[in-house]
Amino acid sequence: MSLATAKPALLVLADGTTFHGFSFGSTGTTIGEVVFNTGMTGYQEVLTDPSYQGQIVTFTYPELGNTGVNSQDEESSQPHVRGVIARNICHRPSNWRSTQSLEDYLVQHQAVGIYGIDTRALTRKLRSSGAMNGGISSEILDPKVLLAQVQAAPSMDGLNLVKEVTTDKTYEWVEPTDAAWEFNPANRDTAGKADLTVVALDFGIKRNILHRLASYGCRVIVVPANTPSAEILQHNPDGIFLSNGPGDPAAVTEGISTTKALLNADRPIFGICMGHQILGLSMGADTFKLKFGHRGLNHPAGLSQQVEITSQNHGFAVNPESLPDGSVEITHLNLNDKTVAGLRHKQLPMFSVQYHPEASPGPHDADYLFAQFVQIMRDRQAATATVG
Repeated sequence: MSLATAKPALLVLADGTTFHGFSFGSTGTTIGEVVFNTGMTGYQEVLTDPSYQGQIVTFTYPELGNTGVNSQDEESSQPHVRGVIARNICHRPSNWRSTQSLEDYLVQHQAVGIYGIDTRALTRKLRSSGAMNGGISSEILDPKVLLAQVQAAPSMDGLNLVKEVTTDKTYEWVEPTDAAWEFNPANRDTAGKADLTVVALDFGIKRNILHRLASYGCRVIVVPANTPSAEILQHNPDGIFLSNGPGDPAAVTEGISTTKALLNADRPIFGICMGHQILGLSMGADTFKLKFGHRGLNHPAGLSQQVEITSQNHGFAVNPESLPDGSVEITHLNLNDKTVAGLRHKQLPMFSVQYHPEASPGPHDADYLFAQFVQIMRDRQAATATVG
């Protein structure tokens, strides 16, 4: 497609900053929180990650679409982003796994995009001014008209978006990571032998988390985010998993209440991303909104001279000063800004991380966390059998 025939599109930020570009994907108007992702790969995983619900994602990598899309790389059944911002797009993908172009995929799922703008300048703007609401439109080309709609949209702060992405019914997951992609030799022998039961609270869970749990020998029962603790415990789980998800974690009051009730249920608990924040909130901590968040594939995290390269996607963080004295310890920090990236309870079998170990960014620096969760569950199994 030549620029001479490209359809014009407009991006307006809540502070009035305007970018003129060209439409790709579905035509129309979309409004959401404008954020940026620094990953050089994985655009399809980003688009389909439920944690991006309500957000318009700016990709800092200069061209999207080179490898097309395929059904295996989806983190859910559809894109959850409100919109896509790119410097340039590839209309003719070239990859042996590709089944569809990125643009056709966005049209199919009615996702609005804009390209042809200076995404580096936009990223610098978001870093200096902070993430803010914005709008993309191929039908409203008057900046003042679009700005009025953007400024009327609700802020991400205080917004509960989990109810828009959580499952509406309980289901089971036993499918492990595809053998062709399994990097842990031990899992090739145990995959599919589901002798541990994990109940996962779905705040917006990614498929690769489910794959990794299954690869480590877990039968996963996924339940809606508003499932009461008593119903969760009726499944007699060996462990409980708290998933990632979108929006403000402090607004997910049902999930916090449920997790509070589960703290003394003598079941191992593992939380990732929003699950990490929900666990912190359930233990009495506070969360706060980051200026522009952490979204990318190369964030260093660690403590005590040890570093993991991690995939991160979040706009909120746990306030370390609000953690209960004596009972909770910080296990990881984001080494870029020293925000809390991991927690562990000193007495109870529960821990969490702010990043995504299933995303394999290091490529496998953090996969040990799934093994750690499994070991805690097996230790509890053994202790229970001994007592019995």
